Amino acid sequence: MKRYYISSILIALTIFMQAQNTAPRTSRGADPNAQQQQVNTGLPELTVRAQQMNEQLTQEIGNARWVRNILRELDLTKEKNAPLYFPVREQNGMKNLFTSLFQLLSEGKINVYDYEKESFEDDDKLTYKDVLDNFHILYDSIPGGGGRPIRYVVNASDIPSREASRLYVKEAWYFDQNNSIYDVKTLAICPLAYITIESGVEVLQGMFWVKYEDIRPYIKSNLIMTSNINNAKTYTMDDFFRRRMYDGEIIQTENLMNLPLTALFDEEELPLEQQRIEDQLKSFNEALWVPADTTAVVLSKREARKVSSTRSSAAPKEKTTKEKAPKQTKEKAPPAEKATKTAPTRSIRR
Repeated sequence: MKRYYISSILIALTIFMQAQNTAPRTSRGADPNAQQQQVNTGLPELTVRAQQMNEQLTQEIGNARWVRNILRELDLTKEKNAPLYFPVREQNGMKNLFTSLFQLLSEGKINVYDYEKESFEDDDKLTYKDVLDNFHILYDSIPGGGGRPIRYVVNASDIPSREASRLYVKEAWYFDQNNSIYDVKTLAICPLAYITIESGVEVLQGMFWVKYEDIRPYIKSNLIMTSNINNAKTYTMDDFFRRRMYDGEIIQTENLMNLPLTALFDEEELPLEQQRIEDQLKSFNEALWVPADTTAVVLSKREARKVSSTRSSAAPKEKTTKEKAPKQTKEKAPPAEKATKTAPTRSIRR
């Protein structure tokens, strides 16, 4: 009897230990409801119409005769860039840019690439687990079973949205002479986060690169508020990038040495160089088009003045004083002629 009880206890302990080993590891501040919400984010799949729309909006710059690639750094805590950063935590169905990217990556809907290599080749792709491990993001491992892969679930409170307060934006300023278009195309973005290293110092580090064309179909439905005065959400994140409503400093232009501006100029020269590049981009657009003939404009204005002056001189001047009407004299009617006396006419009867 004792052996039966002992064996039963051993079997129960074995089952309990197996359950503990297979149970997902709990992350910081996790709860079952938050895990279930994170697993079922429910981001929509791209429809055929959405894919076609994305292809139509894609700007082809392969035939451009003039291209200049610019790298900007955006401080998302500034008021002009705040629509991409707030709210830091998802609330009322609104989420910031990094939260959207993180959820798209967790569901395998976008590809991200190594920050250091700055390449978009297949060999430089990063997996979702690579991002979690590289930046020490806590997660729970749920075994798939039945041929399904392992799922990595992150609590909403562990998504480093607050730490990702800066953003790199790659732009291509180009002129397509076939279509006579001078425009700007957003090539890729890279979130930057402050990470604490072993020495206890916070370091700003790039997380990953993602092509803008891959995320545009998803963020074009993310409504944002662009003003503190007008709280109506009239723009989307895609509008924010396409209209270049953000404000960022130029930190690098593509060059043969692949060096940033900080390596080429000191602190005093750097702002002047950044402004010089901005002026070059604007002046190039102005130099493309033939300016208006200012002489012809001046002559046309002079002719218009002459015509108006001749018209004013030819028109009769209105009299300011009223002329007195002449007095009408009453003419007397001529006297009636007196009837002449004639002899009386005798009656026939007489």
